[in-house]
Amino acid sequence: MRIVVGAGSCGYAAGAQKVIDRFQALHKPVELTGCVGMCHLEPIVDVYDDDQMYRFVHVQPDQVEQILEDLAESDLLIQAEDTTILEGQQRIVLRNCGVINPEKIEDYLAIGGYSAYEACQEMEPAEVIEIIKQSGLRGRGGAGFPTWFKLNAAMNSPGRPKTMVCNADEGDPGAFMDRSIMEGDPHAVIEGMLIGARVIGANEGIFYIRAEYPLAIHRMQLAIDQAKEHGLLDQVSLRIKAGAGAFVCGEETALIASLEGERGMPRLKPPFPAQKGYFGQPTNINNVETLANIPYIVRHGAEAFTRYGTDRSAGTKVFALTGKVKKGGLVEVPMGVPLRHVIYDIGGGIVDDREFKAVQMGGPSGGCIPKELLDTPVDYEHITQTGAIVGSGGMVVMDDTTCMVEMARFFLNFTCNESCGKCTYCRIGTKRMLEILDRITKGKGRPDDIELLEELCYKIKEGSLCGLGQTAPNPVLTTIRYFRDEYEAHIHDKKCPAKQCAELLTYTINDQCIGCTVCAKACPADAITGILKEKHSIDQSLCIKCGACYSRCRFEAITVN
Repeated sequence: MRIVVGAGSCGYAAGAQKVIDRFQALHKPVELTGCVGMCHLEPIVDVYDDDQMYRFVHVQPDQVEQILEDLAESDLLIQAEDTTILEGQQRIVLRNCGVINPEKIEDYLAIGGYSAYEACQEMEPAEVIEIIKQSGLRGRGGAGFPTWFKLNAAMNSPGRPKTMVCNADEGDPGAFMDRSIMEGDPHAVIEGMLIGARVIGANEGIFYIRAEYPLAIHRMQLAIDQAKEHGLLDQVSLRIKAGAGAFVCGEETALIASLEGERGMPRLKPPFPAQKGYFGQPTNINNVETLANIPYIVRHGAEAFTRYGTDRSAGTKVFALTGKVKKGGLVEVPMGVPLRHVIYDIGGGIVDDREFKAVQMGGPSGGCIPKELLDTPVDYEHITQTGAIVGSGGMVVMDDTTCMVEMARFFLNFTCNESCGKCTYCRIGTKRMLEILDRITKGKGRPDDIELLEELCYKIKEGSLCGLGQTAPNPVLTTIRYFRDEYEAHIHDKKCPAKQCAELLTYTINDQCIGCTVCAKACPADAITGILKEKHSIDQSLCIKCGACYSRCRFEAITVN
C-alpha cells in the first residue's frame, strides 16, 4: 500500500499536516505531492493498493483509520461529480503536479526529467530557439510576448556575462498558478531555466520568488541542491532571491532593480533587458509557467504543443479559478476554449446556483467580462478585445451579489497602494480615481463622475511608464463599459443594485416581524425599538447600516433596499 497526501499550500491550509501526522502515528509511510488542482477538496489522500488508486477528499485526522479499514467502502471516496474539474483539461505544465513527489529528484528523473536539457547539449542554441519558435509559445506572465524572440535577442546580444531570471513574483489577488507549479514540480521550472541558460549563453540563473511563498522557496531550494548533487549545474549556478512583496516588481525592469539591491522601480525601455538588464548585462526574464513549458516542447517537439490552442495562441494555459465558483482550484485548458467551459463544465458553475455576473481576468491589471460574453474564447486576442487581459491567469468569478463599482474600487485600491510613485500620472492619477470611486460607493457621487473617471483612465494609460500604471484603469473602464447602469444608480438614485455598499442601504422591518426582540438585542446602535410579540421598527437616524439585524433575523422580517 502506497499513501500519497496532497501537500501544497492549499493542502496544508486545510489540515494536511495533521493527516500526515496521523498516518505516521499508525506507522504508515506517507509520500508528499503537490496540488493536483482540486483545492476545494483538500486535504486529499491518494492510496495505491494492488495497482488501483483510491482518492479520498476532505480527509480529517480522525478519519484515517476508517480509510485504512476499507478503502473501497469509505464515504470519503471522491464522487464522480467532483472529478469534473480534471475533465476537459489538457495538462502540460501541471502534468506532474499531484503525481510526483516534488521533494525527490528521483521521481522527476524517473519520468524523463532533465532529458530535454541533456538533448540541448547536442544541439546548437539556434536549433532550440527554432523549436520554441515553431511551438508558438508566448510568455505566460501577462503580455503574451513570443518567448523565442526574447531568448533570441539575449542570445545575440554581445555583452557578458549573461543572466537568466525567473519572475516568480506572483502578486495578483486570486492568483496562485506559479506558486503551485513551484510547489508541485520545481524541477520542471529548473530544467526550463537551464535550457534557457544554454540557449543564451548564461552562466547564472536567478529565481525571484515573493517571500510570502515559503513552501515554494523551500522546495525550489531543495530542488536546486538536488540538481547540483546530480551534476546538472556544472555550467550554470542557480540561486533564489526572495522578493519583499512589491507588486510593481512583477514588471521586469523593476524586478531587475530589486535584484540589484535598488528600490523596485521601472526603467525606461529601450534598452530592453535582453540588451541591458541585470547590472547592465544581457538578461532573459520569463515567468514560472513559461519556463515549465519549455522542457515539454523540447522533449516532445513543437507539434506536440501546437496541437492545442489556436493559430496565434498555441498550447495550454493554467488558470487559478476562484471567487463565487463551486469548484475552485487550478485548471489547465487549451487556448481558445470558451469561458463558459472553464467556469461551468470544469468549475461546476456558480455557488448556490446564483446568476453569473462577471469574471475578472488579469487581476488588478485586467478587466471584468460580463455574462453576455461568456462564450468568449480564452486566448490573447479575444480576451483583449473585451477590455480584459489573459494576464498571468487569475479568474475571479462574480455572481449577482457583487457590486461592480465596489469591485472596481477594490482593484484600484490595490494598484494605488502598489504604485512605486515614480510616475505622476500613476502616483496621483490612481489616487484621484480612487477618491471618486470611494465617493460613489458612499452615495456622494456627482453627475459628471463617470466622464471624469474615463478621462482620468485614458490619461493614466497614456502617461504611465510601466505596465502597472498603463493597465491600472482596466477594471474601471470595463465596469463602466459593461455595467454603466450600476454607476448611474449609485450616482443618481443613491442606490446599490447589488445591495453591497453599506452607506447606500436602508434597513426596514416588514410585516413578517413577530416581535421576538432578537434584532433589537443584536443592534449595536440601539436603533430598533418595540415590545415583545409586536412588530418592531428601526430609527433611520440611529441606524449605522451594519446589517446585524438582517443576519440575526430568522423570519425574513428585515427588508434591505
